[in-house]
Amino acid sequence: MTWGLATVLLAGAVVDAVFGDGKGAVLMGLATVAVGAFAGHWTLVRPRLAADVHGLRARTLGGTHRLPWAGTSTRLRSTRRLGRDGVTLELEHDDRLFIFGQLDLGEDPRDVLDVLTALRARSTGA
Repeated sequence: MTWGLATVLLAGAVVDAVFGDGKGAVLMGLATVAVGAFAGHWTLVRPRLAADVHGLRARTLGGTHRLPWAGTSTRLRSTRRLGRDGVTLELEHDDRLFIFGQLDLGEDPRDVLDVLTALRARSTGA
């Protein structure tokens, strides 16, 4: 979806450069670059979080981080901003903190925590 939006913005910038004014083309070009960078980020770091019985794998622009179940804590954090509640999933291992929202996970963070809790229990045999 974001690549499609970047394509539409690029077409708009070209049309504006040819038939419109230069200022509008510059603004459309900047919007194209911003949306394109966002789409590139999403493409490069997907899937952001993967889990199995051995632990978690968190992908960032810096690479993939392996987080074994031992020593990794998971928790939900709820915040309220501008009248809306937001829930994020936090993973902490050693001195690293990874924060995932619903857009990162593709699911509600509460549901993801339930799945992670079940996987952790299965890996430890509890």
